[in-house]
Amino acid sequence: MSDKLINVEVDGQIESIEKGTIIEQIVNGRRGKKDSLIVAALVDNEIRELTYPIEEECSIKFVDMTSQDGIRIYQRSLKFVLIKAVYDLFPEREIQIRHSVRRGVFFEILDYCVTDEDASKIEKRMHELIEQNIPFKKETLSIDEAREYFLKNGRDDRYRVIANREKDYVSLYIFDGIEDYFYGYMVPSSGYLESFAVEADNGGIVLILPKKENPNQLPDVSIPRKLFNIFTEYGDWINILGVEDVGRLNEVVESGRLKELVLIAEALHEKKIAMIADMIKQQQPKKRLIMIAGPSSSGKTTFAQRLSIQLKVNGLVPINISVDDYFVNKSQTPLDEDGKPDYECLESVDLQLFNDNINRLISGEEVEIPSYNFKTGKREYNGRKLKMNEGNVLVIEGIHALNPGLTNRIDPANKFNIYISAITSMRIDMHNRIPTTDLRLIRRMVRDMRYRGTPAPMTIEMWPRVRKGEERNIFPFQEEADVMVNTSLIYELLILKPIATNLLQEITSDVPQYAEARRLIEFLSYFLSAPADFVPPNSILREFIGGSIFHE
Repeated sequence: MSDKLINVEVDGQIESIEKGTIIEQIVNGRRGKKDSLIVAALVDNEIRELTYPIEEECSIKFVDMTSQDGIRIYQRSLKFVLIKAVYDLFPEREIQIRHSVRRGVFFEILDYCVTDEDASKIEKRMHELIEQNIPFKKETLSIDEAREYFLKNGRDDRYRVIANREKDYVSLYIFDGIEDYFYGYMVPSSGYLESFAVEADNGGIVLILPKKENPNQLPDVSIPRKLFNIFTEYGDWINILGVEDVGRLNEVVESGRLKELVLIAEALHEKKIAMIADMIKQQQPKKRLIMIAGPSSSGKTTFAQRLSIQLKVNGLVPINISVDDYFVNKSQTPLDEDGKPDYECLESVDLQLFNDNINRLISGEEVEIPSYNFKTGKREYNGRKLKMNEGNVLVIEGIHALNPGLTNRIDPANKFNIYISAITSMRIDMHNRIPTTDLRLIRRMVRDMRYRGTPAPMTIEMWPRVRKGEERNIFPFQEEADVMVNTSLIYELLILKPIATNLLQEITSDVPQYAEARRLIEFLSYFLSAPADFVPPNSILREFIGGSIFHE
């Protein structure tokens, strides 16, 4: 073999290539799963852009848009094109990212109400930029050069976020004459960006993006209005707290104001919970079932306990029941299409037993309630017997609580529905958001290790199936809620960072979850660390880090 040739393993097949060949040339027109676009590759388990040159023997696995990494790269690249289009059409205005929606991502143009005509112009300009197949060029600056650059260009938000950066360099991307800073990789050029749409909504812009479950078509789902209002409410909370981005949050820590921030954030939670308890009180005695649903790691258990306390303040006597205690034994858990246990599906719950128990309680009978042992994977009976009397309400929490299929034998008139989720509206900076799903994954990883003995790689491995189950079993029913609650805490990633980082750093490069671990470590690196001392024992955060007054 020539000294210029090396053998590489490409998706399980050995190929000979010249040293220095970039991955894009190896892709050479291939498509990924579901005929999706290949946008990156794992090189010896490290994620690399398609412009990365291969200099030595290695294993290469293509990253397509059916993977979470692939869809992130695609979406990140499209966001840059949107930012450029807005810059071209509204050169005197600033665009800022706000939050995700089921169809994509919501942006606002500062001090401007976007019209349908504006959205059409932005979409047209994006198509023009994509047709030109303009490259995304990377430029690496030292940390000092980056600070000087951001200050010079009036990007104080960026300057703040890298003030405590642990790496000594920053990677900027240049696209058609503008530079921007992103937190991850890009596709090689705009010509890769095949599918998107732009709509005006709520005065801003919705960038509609494909999802990994169906990467070649745009999602045909409506924007959940009630959830959208929760994002707006959280924006109001951010204004109260004065921490619109990670840099401002880090400044709170450095200035010694974390205790005050924690107290205000927790008080906002408590005020919301008390308001809901008042709503329930006003609808008595009709509403006897308080159903609390939400995706994984929303803090349903602690929320239910705190709501119960506020209900007691209002003279009601709550009885708490978890849908999790009605899981079928692990050996009976239904399998998904990949033949793996589907713990998120509705059928993982013993529906007949659940409906029977709840109806008997409503009718005044005494019922022995099961408990589920997550370590053994079996349902147990420990002598917990319940009976409803006058003034009692059942507080029932579980991911399926708003799904009518869970309570198909129970009168809907008895139910008061609450949807909760850990929703993040605070940004890393004006063009980069904190993904809600990352916050929930970090919460779950910390909790699973502490309470269920599940190591971080296993939690990461399960996470795509968890999210798939949420799309199927939870999100479609969120608008059924009588009220929605955001259970995230503005300060919590400061507390979660040292715990989660330690777990992630134990994941070595030979483990399949290594690339995701490195991504999460990089994400957490923008936050300062803070001890858990200021976190109250009744905080929702305690459900994940330990020390909860409700659990220990």
